[in-house]
Amino acid sequence: MTEMTEIPMSVAERPSQPVDADARTDRSLGQLVAAATAEMSALVHDEIALAKAELRDDVKRVGIGGATIGVGAVFALFSLPVLSFAAAYGIHNLGLGLAWSFLIVGGAFLVIAGLLSLFAARSFKRVEPPRRTMESTKQTVATLKTVKPHAAGERS
Repeated sequence: MTEMTEIPMSVAERPSQPVDADARTDRSLGQLVAAATAEMSALVHDEIALAKAELRDDVKRVGIGGATIGVGAVFALFSLPVLSFAAAYGIHNLGLGLAWSFLIVGGAFLVIAGLLSLFAARSFKRVEPPRRTMESTKQTVATLKTVKPHAAGERS
């Protein structure tokens, strides 16, 4: 029952638009810096959106695991004394000693708590790191490392 979340297309994945040669040479340094800043801003926003989308499913799994632990703790806290006494005296009425009756009931509650803990641990193990975001970020960093700044007054 995993939901597929829509992940926005990063700047690197978007289809590139053809650049007119005349438009490229007519742009001033300020326009180029503004365009680069806008692209970097879009790239950062896309990376953040990708991270949010990947983490959303993991947060749900952590929430389910935490809720399971909470339910198990509440169950043990409130029902343990009342049901323990009732079950122990019920077993005692069947002919077993009172001490053995209480030990059987206590052991049963420990088994239930153990099963709930195993279910919670299984939910926590399914949490994974945001691999696509990490890979995309590594690609962005690698791309930015290859960019060489131009000296002042130098044009290509």
